[in-house]
Amino acid sequence: MTMPEQSPAQPSAAAINAEIRALWVDGALPAERRGEYARLVVAWAEAMRAEQELAA
Repeated sequence: MTMPEQSPAQPSAAAINAEIRALWVDGALPAERRGEYARLVVAWAEAMRAEQELAA
């Protein structure tokens, strides 16, 4: 069985989380950034899953 590897092009969950936090910097998510937020949340979840699989 091979171990899943995080590709260099795939950002870490921490990096994605930082992007998510930056969207909320003023304490509110601007309506025009909601699509970006949704995309980042999905990417964060995928990165977390990949990192957990790699650690297992």
